[in-house]
Amino acid sequence: MTTDGGEGGLPERKRGSGVKVVYEMLRDEILDLKLAPGTHIDEVQLAERFGMSRTPIREALVRLAGEGLVETLPNRSAMVATIDVLNLHTFYDAITLMYRVTTRLAAQYHRPEDLVTIRAHQADYAAAVAAQDALAMIAINRELHAAIAEAGRNPYFTTLTLRLLNEGRRILRLYYQSFDDRLPREYVDEHEAMIAAIAARDVALCDKIASAHADQIVRQIQKLFARDERQKVPL
Repeated sequence: MTTDGGEGGLPERKRGSGVKVVYEMLRDEILDLKLAPGTHIDEVQLAERFGMSRTPIREALVRLAGEGLVETLPNRSAMVATIDVLNLHTFYDAITLMYRVTTRLAAQYHRPEDLVTIRAHQADYAAAVAAQDALAMIAINRELHAAIAEAGRNPYFTTLTLRLLNEGRRILRLYYQSFDDRLPREYVDEHEAMIAAIAARDVALCDKIASAHADQIVRQIQKLFARDERQKVPL
């Protein structure tokens, strides 16, 4: 039987499945903020937790690092990637521009099969919102906006959009958390309006809706970070 040549000589198939298990569980814990930004990641503890060698643990961490969720440190250890709050405005600028550009291009260049895919993602998103499943909302929102970007037929914009969607998943988690995971229906309807404008090939309307969609997310996140939670303690 072929082995991976790593610690413990795990079979190739088993090692691959082990990497997937570790990756998915850590990804979900990071996105759900159960593992807070800046948390040290101990490979030995993870190996004990998952009952496997450190080889698949390291491979899962490399994959998470590639998605911007984990940072590797000079001493070969790792930590959960921090969220650069002071420079969030640069992320807001970029994601707003990509929402606008990709939605406009989708209106111009989409094909019938693109709309089928986009509408399927939207149906799944609405179901996740109804179920108050934040992790599903994050994952499906990414797939929805990725499908819109792909419908625009510009691979450069699609690549940048995917990078921003990946890096913004924890910010989106905070967004949903600010509603206690009960996202108002009106924000689900924003997606519906966006899709209708794409289908109608109304470029100007797509730009307007995409801009408003980004604006309300940014406002909600800004409100969350600016929240005054000081305790009024009598002295």
